Amino acid sequence: MTRNLDFLLTAIAPAIWGSTYIVTTLFLPPGHPLTMALLRALPAGLLLLLVVRRLPFGVWWSRTFLLGALNFSIFWAMLFVAAYRLPGGVAATVGAIQPLIVVFLARALLGRPIRRLSLLAAGAGIAGVALLVLTPAAAIDPLGVAAGLAGAVSMAFGTVLSRRWQPPVSSLTFTAWQLTAGGLLLIPAALTLEPPLSAPTLANIAGIAYLGLIGAALTYILWFRGISRLEPQAVAPLGFLSPVTAVLLGWGVLGQGLSAPQLLGMIVVLGSVWFGQRGAK
Repeated sequence: MTRNLDFLLTAIAPAIWGSTYIVTTLFLPPGHPLTMALLRALPAGLLLLLVVRRLPFGVWWSRTFLLGALNFSIFWAMLFVAAYRLPGGVAATVGAIQPLIVVFLARALLGRPIRRLSLLAAGAGIAGVALLVLTPAAAIDPLGVAAGLAGAVSMAFGTVLSRRWQPPVSSLTFTAWQLTAGGLLLIPAALTLEPPLSAPTLANIAGIAYLGLIGAALTYILWFRGISRLEPQAVAPLGFLSPVTAVLLGWGVLGQGLSAPQLLGMIVVLGSVWFGQRGAK
């Protein structure tokens, strides 16, 4: 029962992350991927630091900044670049390779065996996501694809290393450290590589607040809690739930159609998540 509860609580995070696509499209200003990633990470991290009132110590300073770069700075920057340059379906399909990378990294860095069910789950999840969101007319932008792959690799390393390095603090504190570090690392890149952001509208502020407080602070507390209790091979396939949420929101909020291949893709994705849990036991 405890493992099932851990699984369900962890699954909430990627389910909420699926709303990132619609929020980015409807509420955020275009052309500022690094700035958006910065505004999503740093305010949420500083707010959590005010709550926990504890800073990293010893070796956890370097580890926190490395994990903050992998889980937030690099991953979110590449995610926004891919989202701006690729159709949502292509971006989601490229990013879906991340659980497969986790399987091999868990072997290399944690000594975990490579199980056939884990490989089956990763492969089925990629196929399910492709059925769910990829269309024949989807345009392929090389830079966008490269950004999507870089983001997947970054998050895969962050997931596995977050399991390997477990500080003697709560998930709330660990999240606060990483969000703040990731946001700080994004400051020079955003200031150097992007034009200044114009005065935000109320819609922009609402979108950034949602992505920071709900899509970052709350969800990553649950995500890092899950990583500390579950095997990486079990956690990684949960990321397949994000495209499911994105498609359902497009159908329910934007009135987009829901085709038979998409319904089949949802079934395949849910099956891959189930196989992922079985393969990690």
